Amino acid sequence: MIDEAHAVADTRRWLERAVIGLNLCPFAKAVHVKAQIHWAVYLAESDGGLLDALLAEAAALLAQDAAVRDTTLLIAPNTLPDFLDFNDFSARAERRLARAGYDGVLQLATFHPQFQFGGTEPDDIGNATNRAPYPALHLLREDSVSRAVEAFPDAEEIFERNIETLEVLGAEGWAALDVGPRAATP
Repeated sequence: MIDEAHAVADTRRWLERAVIGLNLCPFAKAVHVKAQIHWAVYLAESDGGLLDALLAEAAALLAQDAAVRDTTLLIAPNTLPDFLDFNDFSARAERRLARAGYDGVLQLATFHPQFQFGGTEPDDIGNATNRAPYPALHLLREDSVSRAVEAFPDAEEIFERNIETLEVLGAEGWAALDVGPRAATP
């Protein structure tokens, strides 16, 4: 079982080396440097309480000023190891957030160690754009996303640029980043 400190350390290393290091998300560096990311961890092995945890994190995010907490990363290191189960859960989470009144207020981005885009093969390097050490649900403020997109020229091209970056890097280069989960120390 992965503990909270381990989950956060592994996910932070992934954020710094892959997301920021490869510039997969040009908006991530600013919130990371300003310590505006809230790192939350759901430790249970069952996903039974994960929706409640996500809703609690959504409320807590909006209760803070964006200058203090602009985004939340909810890491679930011990649950939903199967990507298809996680993908189904993510769809339920989107619907539940909308029913709770967060549609147009928060966005949900998802990451998983076996993330796979539709129409791709499991080993397609492009899938790495959404591969994190553990299943993770990323809550983003719509206002912040809109401001970031306005400030970034050609924001719609980010995805294509990321695929190109990863294709140049290749599977060996991705593995060399060492952004997967580290073995727990006893």
